[in-house]
Amino acid sequence: MDIIRDVLDNQLVDRNQRKMGKVDGIVMELRDGEPPRLAYIEVGVTTLSRRLNPRLARLVAVIASKWGAKQSEPFRIPWSKVRDVGIDVEVDVEAEATPALGYEKWLRDRIIARIPGGE
Repeated sequence: MDIIRDVLDNQLVDRNQRKMGKVDGIVMELRDGEPPRLAYIEVGVTTLSRRLNPRLARLVAVIASKWGAKQSEPFRIPWSKVRDVGIDVEVDVEAEATPALGYEKWLRDRIIARIPGGE
C-alpha cells in the first residue's frame, strides 16, 4: 500500500459512515533494529497547517485558543482502529464521541447559530 497516496488527504469516515474530515497526518514509530510502523493517523487543522509551514501551525494554534476552541492539538486515531482503506479511510470510532469534529461544532455553535435561519 502506498500510504501517502492511499491515506493522506483522503476522506475519513467513522463506523457509521459519518464523515469526520480528511486525514491530515500520518504518525510512524521508529524502533531500533525494526522497520518503522504506522502508529496513528491525525486529524486537525494544526496538523494540516504544520504540513505547510511550522510557523503557520503555531499561528493557527494561537488563533484557535484565543477564539475559544477547546482543542488545538490534533486528534490521533490509532492505526489499529483503521478498518478499511479504499475510496474513504474507514475507522472503528464514533465521530461524535471524538474531538475530530471540534471545529465544526465550534463553528456551528459560535457562528452559524447566530446567523438568522442558520440552525
